[in-house]
Amino acid sequence: MTVDAGGSGSDRKRTACVIVASTRAATGVYDDRTGPVIAEWLRSRGWAEPTVQVVPDGDEVAASLHDAVASGVDLVVTTGGTGVNPSDRTPEATLPLLDRELPGVMEAIRLRGAASTPLAALSRGHAGIAGGTTFVVNLPGSTGGVKDGLAVLDDLLDHVIDQLHGGDHER
Repeated sequence: MTVDAGGSGSDRKRTACVIVASTRAATGVYDDRTGPVIAEWLRSRGWAEPTVQVVPDGDEVAASLHDAVASGVDLVVTTGGTGVNPSDRTPEATLPLLDRELPGVMEAIRLRGAASTPLAALSRGHAGIAGGTTFVVNLPGSTGGVKDGLAVLDDLLDHVIDQLHGGDHER
């Protein structure tokens, strides 16, 4: 199934970049388990093969985010680096890139996660539009947090991308 990226009959598949913020996974202490979950979810929705990058927390997250938005992908999903650990800096790397925030997306993700764990309230992630046409969303670094976030995005993602490419407001 080809997913129309332009809302006007385009055959271009939608594109995405997944950025995993995890110093331990980036240095080989353990294998990342969240990036593959997000990538498979996107493939199952008919998206082009997503780029998945595993980077240490901090400056490399900011550089990867900047590069992904500059490349013009439709979607950037980060996982990890949204908590309260001093090295968790994904929200700080994301916010300066956003032209418009979508706080309701993060509210819904935190609410969904709170049904499973009170720790969901500690996620400091952001969601919004960067570069005019890229939807950016920060998901927690746990597999449960990612699954909760994807469940919320499942109902929103197509509409957001359609809107960013000039689609009408009807759903």
